[in-house]
Amino acid sequence: MRVVVDTGEEDPAVSGVATTGDGQLVNSGPLDGLPKAEAITKAIDIVREAGTGERFINYRLRDWLLSRQRFWGAPIPIIHCEACGEVPVPEDQLPVKLPENLRGEELSPKGQSPLAAASDWVNVTCPECGGPAKRDTDTMDTFVDSSWYYLRFASPNDENAPLDRDEVDRWLPVDQYVGGVEHAILHLLYSRFFTKALYDFGLVGFQEPFKALLNQGQVLNGGKAMSKSLGNGVDLGEQLDAFGVDAVRLTMVFASPPEDDVDWADVSPQGSQKFLARAWRLAQDSTAGPDADFSAGDKALRSATHRTIADATQLLDSGKFNVVIARTMELVNAVRKAIDSGPGAGDPAVREAVEAVAILLSLVAPYTAEDMWHALGHEDSVVLAPWPEVDEALLVDDTVTAVVQIKGKVRDRLEVAADISEADLEAAALASETVQRHIGDATVRKVIVRAPKLVNIVV
Repeated sequence: MRVVVDTGEEDPAVSGVATTGDGQLVNSGPLDGLPKAEAITKAIDIVREAGTGERFINYRLRDWLLSRQRFWGAPIPIIHCEACGEVPVPEDQLPVKLPENLRGEELSPKGQSPLAAASDWVNVTCPECGGPAKRDTDTMDTFVDSSWYYLRFASPNDENAPLDRDEVDRWLPVDQYVGGVEHAILHLLYSRFFTKALYDFGLVGFQEPFKALLNQGQVLNGGKAMSKSLGNGVDLGEQLDAFGVDAVRLTMVFASPPEDDVDWADVSPQGSQKFLARAWRLAQDSTAGPDADFSAGDKALRSATHRTIADATQLLDSGKFNVVIARTMELVNAVRKAIDSGPGAGDPAVREAVEAVAILLSLVAPYTAEDMWHALGHEDSVVLAPWPEVDEALLVDDTVTAVVQIKGKVRDRLEVAADISEADLEAAALASETVQRHIGDATVRKVIVRAPKLVNIVV
């Protein structure tokens, strides 16, 4: 007998109506005002006491296939004995491994699992009675492995148990899951099932395996998904040979946020290759030594470097990797300008900036970054370099742009100190040749100052 509980759409407390499967009213008063979960339990108790129904649970997931008739997969650790029935493989004989050296003809379809052909592997002794028995020749689907492997990472060398509870609780659950949308109904479902089952067994201390999910976009070509039937695939080997792995990887990361699709027809590995070459040349041009005092370097370039690092740190946490690349490109341009027409290649700020570029690029272009790092005189790997610390003082703007208006129209812009006084800002505005030209013979009636960004002159 089915129990139907009207929970209401707007109020979390149910309206108190319970009916049997034919719609006949069972009771209403006892459910008034109860939260949904309590109301459902109460309604079931009422129907059960009336003798008209029982509690049951419906699952949408049906006939979940566990065993398959194929060679590749996880062997089922069961032994079939005519006398004892289905007998679990003893723990000291686990894991059961697939047989080796099977020939191709032995794996061909014969109306049974391919493993049945491995007679030496199949025929065993029953662990209980010692009589002749056979292994189960079906294998479990690969989701049995992929649904919990991340738990094993916490204690990979433990030979006595599949996982160490203390280590698993220390390192897990997983902070970030990245996968395609197709995983939503396969791997994610299985992983949650396994984790909840392990939780019920007391093997893990959490019920959800992943804290956050990111579904990455798809790589298209000409607006369509790549496929053999359309013939619009891209030969990755050719791309790597032509532009290098760093450039191809940088192209994909820079093309869009990870959750968006990328159309390969719209991207430019050649452009990425040229940018990496420009960044690489900075390391060759920088002449300041490893012991350079960064604090003595050009302040404007140092400010640009530390602002880039600060922005990149926040952008990485929010998954905006393409914007991190954009900020790195801007810093490369600033360093190039500093070398060619600024303080020069020997300025400590140039070395500081190039080191920052190398560390940032190591996330997506590790080969280029490693070359840059060693060109700067480092003996260790760039992957061992600590993330640069941000000097907060360098993030504060020393100057701002003040707008000068005459009769409500912008007539000039002045670069002034961020802490300039209203009197000094007014004097600077009135001293401007451009402002004096627009005032002409008119009389200044009033000057309104809002330091450090605005001067409004009324004539």
